[in-house]
Amino acid sequence: MTDQDTMDMSGAEKPEEWFSSETSTFGDRLAGAREAAGMSRGQLARRLGVKETTVAKWEDDFSEPRANKLQMLSGILGVSLTWLLTAEGEGLDGPAVEDTISDDLAAILTEMRVLKSEMQRSADRVGLLEKRLRQVLKEDK
Repeated sequence: MTDQDTMDMSGAEKPEEWFSSETSTFGDRLAGAREAAGMSRGQLARRLGVKETTVAKWEDDFSEPRANKLQMLSGILGVSLTWLLTAEGEGLDGPAVEDTISDDLAAILTEMRVLKSEMQRSADRVGLLEKRLRQVLKEDK
């Protein structure tokens, strides 16, 4: 999918693509679902029995919840577990961007989201390469 595939004619991101797997991370979807449910990070943390900083780390993609917390998140936020993990299934469509911000801001936000997604994929690739390098170095000894 190209950047153009997720934008309408004005350059704004299409609402149905806001939380797609190409443009959002688990943390993006979690934060969006929490906000759509009208909850603060603190409120969600209390309902889950975790610290607010834990929810912040999940939303910022620094860590991921365990399976039992994922199931609880799904139920509390009213989205499917599959949607939280993969952006497929019952979840959020996303806001109507063109109604809330200017086209210029929407284009900038879209570009930032695409870049963030690309950076995450690159970081994942670097991690895999590092693992392969360690294995090769270990075998050469």
